[in-house]
Amino acid sequence: MRRATHWMWAMAAATLPVLGAAAGLGWVPAAQAAETIKIGGGVALTGRYGAGGAQVKVGYEIAVEDINRAGGVSVGGKKLPLELTVLDDESDPTKTVARMETLASQGVVVYLGSFASDMHAAAAAIAEKNKIPYCGVAFALYAIHERGYRYLFSPFFKSPDISKATFQMLNDFLPEAQRPKKVAMFLEKTDWGKELGDLWAKEAPGYGYQIVLRAEYAVGTKDFSDIILKAKNVGADAMLSLPNPPDGMALVKQMQELDYTPKFSLAIRAADPPVWSRNLGKAGDYMAFAPGWHNAVKYPGVAELNAAHQKRLGRPADPIVGPSYACVQILANAIERAGSLDRDKIRDAMAATNMMTVEGPVRFNPDGTGQIHSVINQWLAGKQELIWPKDFASKPFAYPAPPFNQR
Repeated sequence: MRRATHWMWAMAAATLPVLGAAAGLGWVPAAQAAETIKIGGGVALTGRYGAGGAQVKVGYEIAVEDINRAGGVSVGGKKLPLELTVLDDESDPTKTVARMETLASQGVVVYLGSFASDMHAAAAAIAEKNKIPYCGVAFALYAIHERGYRYLFSPFFKSPDISKATFQMLNDFLPEAQRPKKVAMFLEKTDWGKELGDLWAKEAPGYGYQIVLRAEYAVGTKDFSDIILKAKNVGADAMLSLPNPPDGMALVKQMQELDYTPKFSLAIRAADPPVWSRNLGKAGDYMAFAPGWHNAVKYPGVAELNAAHQKRLGRPADPIVGPSYACVQILANAIERAGSLDRDKIRDAMAATNMMTVEGPVRFNPDGTGQIHSVINQWLAGKQELIWPKDFASKPFAYPAPPFNQR
């Protein structure tokens, strides 16, 4: 009897690699038919991007709850619930790669992304290697989309759009005589810092702006006094930056200490999380930022999302929550249209996306970038307000920013 048992275990062990290979090709034996749709991602829940990653996670979770409450996703005539797994990548791209590989081994059919472009740069390459469709927001770096990746989709504001929108917004609001003219750029030494800095410099003259300072700093810098004083000395009356949250808050505190108040300031990414106002108080007001969404947009499902977020966290949805929720809407729609859990079929369905989401209508270009409507927000009286486009605005654009000591 024991010998027979050993023989059966040996046969089972020999069969496992075959079944694993078959599952990797999208075929699952009837006995192993899926009871859930596994989705997941490595998300920065700790480290320098933790405050942003927390918004991403909440958006994913509320979307999954809503879809499952409505019955799940129809696959081949059967309704299946979404099963979400979020692993903390600790704001470390190397750990993002490890988390993505873990999720692949667990059988996810779609990847969801983290927060910040450098994390997505690492993740997108793994998605391509594993041939698993990937949806990422809080991700403006455009260069990744120039690599020919087929499995990468990002319904989010990209650097070429941000660079134009920055100056277009100012010109939409301000007559020429009132506009800031001299622009200082504070750029982190990363691929995204170089990309967006180059694009701002390219676009500025056509809109009537002069770049008078291009200052670079290393991620994690503690002392920004040198670049702040340089901007002040050249008379820069606008400041454009893209710091991570800790760097951005340190930058503003030192601008206050050194009495440098540009008429207009933009801090992409750093000003996205609520911790911005909690840490900076009135010094954080008047800062513009471009998270791609605001809870005041008038799209289907936004009111319900705000209510769910209010119940969970005591406030309407934070700006990155909306795009994250939309990612889950997009992948659920693609899976249903694919009618299958085959990753390639899901990928093809995502490429053909044409749907309404909480961030508005979404389609994808051949390079995986999204055709979407984006917004610019501003911190006013300790709240994140939508200021542009004007027809969506929750508050008027506040300009010029008063000196720190007069707030």
